Amino acid sequence: MRPGRLGLLALATALLLALLAAPAPARAESPPDCPSAVAAPAAIAIEVSTGDVVCARHAEERLPIGSTTKLMTALLTFEHVKHLGSTVFTASDYRPAPVESQIGLEPGERMTVADLLRGLLVESGNDAAAALAQGIAGSQAGFVKLMNRRARQLGLKDTHYENPIGLDAPGNYSSARDLVTLATVLRTNAFFKKVTDSATITLRSGTHPRTFINSNALLSQYSWVNGVKTGHTSGAGYVLVGGASRDGIQLLTAVLSTPSIDARDEDTIALMKWAFPHFQRVRVVVDGAKLASLPVRGRPGRRVALDASETVRRVVRRGHRDELKIAIDAPKRVTGPIRRGTRLGTATVRQGAVVVATVPLVAAAAVPPPPPPPKPHGKTTLPLLLVGLLLVLGGTFLLARRRLHRAARRPSREARAA
Repeated sequence: MRPGRLGLLALATALLLALLAAPAPARAESPPDCPSAVAAPAAIAIEVSTGDVVCARHAEERLPIGSTTKLMTALLTFEHVKHLGSTVFTASDYRPAPVESQIGLEPGERMTVADLLRGLLVESGNDAAAALAQGIAGSQAGFVKLMNRRARQLGLKDTHYENPIGLDAPGNYSSARDLVTLATVLRTNAFFKKVTDSATITLRSGTHPRTFINSNALLSQYSWVNGVKTGHTSGAGYVLVGGASRDGIQLLTAVLSTPSIDARDEDTIALMKWAFPHFQRVRVVVDGAKLASLPVRGRPGRRVALDASETVRRVVRRGHRDELKIAIDAPKRVTGPIRRGTRLGTATVRQGAVVVATVPLVAAAAVPPPPPPPKPHGKTTLPLLLVGLLLVLGGTFLLARRRLHRAARRPSREARAA
């Protein structure tokens, strides 16, 4: 896998784990027990986009988990194999017992990693898990080391692995909380989401095609169920990490140590139906909505509106919409010319203490350039004053000269008397 892809996956994982770790504002940090209709000794339900734990029962108790162990096997495969459809692994010499789930690999048979993953996640094939472990790490022992190292990196403090399959062993265990955390990380992978939401799959590589029905029967019974993975051993009982989506709300659940398939499925559906009404999906920001306005420099009284450039929807606990806050970052004023649609600011959406969206704010209308400045008065007034003064002086001079000229031509009073 290229470092860039590993970096992106690590970033996505860090964000998801931050959401899961962040306490929900204005609510108790310890979630309530799951409803009495759920009989499983250990159970949990979370909303994926927020990591909000709506209920938990012995969610951190370390228990055998059966084939839900294969969730970590799948994660390591996604992280170590770049081209799932074109990379081919050779089946190991692992020979499952007749009672084990398997896809019927013969020793030495070659199959694409994509098909091995389909067989791992849908049919829960132990032989597929063994082939993936051998192909990635060279041995099951080496692969188990990778599993435990990745569990520590993800903060799965109640998880440890002894094999990539989920066979009962004293050191192979996890918890309800760790299982939904791991499933949350895996759901960032499109291939994983598609396969675990498939009621049937067909493997077309290998020596012959194989078709399997998903061991999670809830997928075919409920249109809104979309995953994730079953598990069963004599030590683990019946385990199910479930996924369901309604009205934009994605739940992940886990029930452990149930006594039968029916009990496992009934507990899962009861948990999902109870959890959904606790949440609602709201529009925090609407595309085109006015969120602010700015004065325009040089145009007294004129303002330009700032509109949101996209819609933001978030899931919150019902009745807790006030957890969502919007902060505007924009200049105090703007100067034209500005085209309509120019980015002029940002709206930051927070859910509690977590930034969940950043929306560009754009000008709702064009802004013309500022009016031209008035012509300076000093350069034009002085010449006019000088001209006016010269005219006055010239007129005075001419008037005085004319009077003198008339006086010189008029005879004196003595001369007229003589």
